This record gives sequence, C-alpha cells and structure tokens, in this order.
Amino acid sequence: MTETVKIISPIDGSVYAERPLAGAEDIAAATTRARAAQRDWRHVPLADRVAAVGRMVDELLAMNDDIVPELAWQMGRPIRFGGEKRGVEERSRHMLAIAEDALAPMQRPDKVGFTRYITHEPLGLVVVVAPWNYPFLTAVNSIIPGLVAGNALLLKHASQTLLAGERFAEAARRAGLPAGIFQNLVMGHADTEMLIGSGAVDHINFTGSVEGGRRIEKAAAGTFATLGLELGGKDPAYVRADADLDYAAENLVDGSFFNSGQSCCGVERIYVHQSAYDGFVERFLDQAQGWTLGDPLDPDTIVGPMARGGFADHVRQQTEEAVRGGATRHLNARHARDVAGSPWLAPEVLTGVNHQMSVMREESFGPVVGIMKVADDEEAITLMNDSPYGLTASIWTRDIDAAARIGAEIETGTVFANRCDYLDPALVWTGIKDTGKGGALSEIGYHNLTQAKSYHLKTL
Repeated sequence: MTETVKIISPIDGSVYAERPLAGAEDIAAATTRARAAQRDWRHVPLADRVAAVGRMVDELLAMNDDIVPELAWQMGRPIRFGGEKRGVEERSRHMLAIAEDALAPMQRPDKVGFTRYITHEPLGLVVVVAPWNYPFLTAVNSIIPGLVAGNALLLKHASQTLLAGERFAEAARRAGLPAGIFQNLVMGHADTEMLIGSGAVDHINFTGSVEGGRRIEKAAAGTFATLGLELGGKDPAYVRADADLDYAAENLVDGSFFNSGQSCCGVERIYVHQSAYDGFVERFLDQAQGWTLGDPLDPDTIVGPMARGGFADHVRQQTEEAVRGGATRHLNARHARDVAGSPWLAPEVLTGVNHQMSVMREESFGPVVGIMKVADDEEAITLMNDSPYGLTASIWTRDIDAAARIGAEIETGTVFANRCDYLDPALVWTGIKDTGKGGALSEIGYHNLTQAKSYHLKTL
C-alpha cells in the first residue's frame, strides 16, 4: 500500500489534500533525469536561461487567484493579504535582472603574456527543502537563481504546504523548461535524508528548524555537498529615546503579528529606552487591539489560525510560563477555538518580562511579543545579543548614524533602521549563530549556487 501525506487544514481540521510519497525508485529516477537535463541546460546561453525562468515566474504569478485561498486552507494566512505575489515578483525580477552581471567572468588585472579570469560554474544538482510559513517566498530565493545559474533543481516542500511545490512544477511546465530540469518531489524525512546523503546532490538549501538543520548537516556529512541553512530566529527590536513612537508602534505591531507571528524575521522581542517606554507601550497596545483573530477566508480578517495546533501550544506554554514569572498579559483576547491543541491563537503582548523567561530568549514563532524597558544603548545591545539566534535586528531612531553604530555591535545577519520583517533582494539574506549559514539573494546568492573556476592562460 502506497504511503501518503495529508494536509490537515488549520481552518477546520479537515484533510485539505493528500498525496502519495515518492518511493526510492521514484527519487532515483528523478535524480537521473535531473542530472541528464543539467548537462544540456548548463550550456544554454545565459540570456535564454533568464528568459525561460522569467516565463516560469510569469506563469506562477498568473496562478495567484487560485494560490491565495489554497494558502489560507493549507496554513491559515488570511486571503486579504493576497498571498505572496508581490514579494515573489520583486525577488524573482531582481535576481533575473542582475544575473548577467552577477554571473559574468571576473577579469583579473592585465599581466603581460597572460589572460586570467574567474568564471561562475553551476554546481550541478540543487535540492531545495522549503518551509510552510512562506512557501513561495522562501523557495524562490533558491529556485530562481539556481536555475538561472545553470543548475537542475529538485524541490521538496513542507508537507503542510505541498501544493506550493505543485504550483512551481506546473509553472515550469507551462513555461517550457526542459523536462527534468525542475522537479517537485513529495518525500518524507527519511527519504529526504537518504537523497541528501546519496552523493548525487551538490547543494542543499534548507529553511526550517535548528534541529532540522542539524539533521540536514548530518545527512550530508562526507558528501562534500555545500549547504545553505536558514534556521531559527528570535529577532529583536530596539526603540531609542528619539524614535517616532507612533511610527515605531504601528510598524512593530505589524512585524510582530503578521502571518500570526510565523515569520522567520518576525519581531519576537522589543526593548524600549526607559524614557520612551510608557508612551511606546500605550501606542503599541492601541495598535495591537485591531489585530483580531478570525476566519482567514473572510476578506476582513487580519490574523488567521496558526498552521498547526502544536505550534500554538508552544506559544501558549511560553506565555503561561512568563505570566507565572511575573509578566503581564495585555490583550488576553480569547477566541471560541483558542484552546489547548487548537491552531486558533489570538495575539498577545507581554510586559514585565525578563531574560529568565523563554519567551524572551527562545524562538516563539507565533503571535506573542514581550516588551522590556532598558536604560541605554549598551543595555539594549547586551540583551539583543543574549540569544542563540541572529537573523535580523531593527533599531528605531531618528539618528541613522547611531543605528549603524549600534548595528555594528549586534550579532545578526541584517540590521534594519525604522523598518522590519522585510527582505531586500539587492542585499544578501543570511544569518549567524544557530540561525544558520550561507546566504541567498543579491549577487552573493548567485555565488553560493555556483562554483568558482579559474582560467590562467599563458601566451607562447
């Protein structure tokens, strides 16, 4: 009997979709097809690869009216936000636009009698293991530049959003990409690890948990495949004394609760200068009152259910632990289905928090945020660095020089000033500490999906 994987919808607990898992023979055949297709694809002129992948992007964007409700059913995001079309288009178009320059040979200075340059060669076979929280946005970070650079791609999508993988595959088919160059595989953890450890894979890009990243590294050990890992996060924000409090509050509420807090770079902890603390908290709570939980299929809903009940229970446990330790809950908004085991969890704001509480140090990945008073920049920096993660950090101030100075001391992959929860495709997307390794987007994203090759040619 064929084993299957089911999408259990957070909306009503029903089975939204069910698909058979690929078997060992299916996976081996897909790998063989990919290898064969890549041998020809790498020799297709770059301009033609850009055009073909651009058509794939066009086809994916054209499906958005169907994708939006699918996302609501699969992982709970409200339809009012229109899916991920805008971000997918921005990132994809940028990576297509910079491909020629990013992949151009790097000429070395003239040396009499020699021609010297470095090329960017495709790695070969790239496996993308994509997450459920932003199933299109995260995947395009590797799929688009990976294909353009001349690689073959195998996509293994999260079981919660496996229909996203089918949408990518359909877009590739409609765009006329060569057979085998992009394939979507429905695999379980064991088969994914077996594929990674097979020696047939040249690069793995994984977005997910820290523990998942460790399993990927273990599976790849000894294969010498390169890795791109975007793992956990506990992104901080610091509101300085000179911040525009209305602006900071409005944007930090969005950064904390958008997508039910299920964002890799969502804001999970906020530090506020003591002179601005009361005013900021008042404004933050006023803004947060409008972020109410409701049916994601209703166009008026701002916050939908979390993807799974277990994820919501983790946030409930962190919140309850903080309250037992002396924290104060301010929203305490209840929903009829906001009970243990349910994915329906309303946003919450905590004050009176400290760094003995897990809600301020360990990943929440849900709609809760702690706000803590600090004496000065130095204390803010110390607390922002008191975490095993380092993806993004935001500083809210009118003094951009101060933001850059503070940012230089923060252990993070991206420093924001007066914004948060956003990926600029012109900048590298990377993390440090337990957040992972490697980098996506920008020209560095291309370089991480290619192998440098030197040409040292002497004229006789």
